[in-house]
Amino acid sequence: QVQLVESGGGLVQPGGSLRLSCAASGSMFSLYNLGWYRQAPGKQRELVASISTIMRTNYADSVKGRFTISRDNAKNTLYLQMNSLKPEDTAVYYCNAARGVPGTGYWGQGTQVTVSS
Repeated sequence: QVQLVESGGGLVQPGGSLRLSCAASGSMFSLYNLGWYRQAPGKQRELVASISTIMRTNYADSVKGRFTISRDNAKNTLYLQMNSLKPEDTAVYYCNAARGVPGTGYWGQGTQVTVSS
């Protein structure tokens, strides 16, 4: 069993930055493939970025060059550094931990990110 708790969301102006964190409880954190997803009102949840157990990363085209995903296995924490934020980045951001297919497994409760002037 893994429990995930996101933090770091908030209101930011366009062009600003935020750093999301996802703290995990439970053991064997390093054995999970991790990801950040987001869901905007009226839209389906989509993958933002993922990082595998061997630190291989993957990004949605819409965030490439602006967002950076990282993990600290010693601290059981997943991060998402978001720079040059745009209004279209506004969404609830969720972290995910999966032993198998990304997007399965465990989910956090989400943290709201709002990009607005």
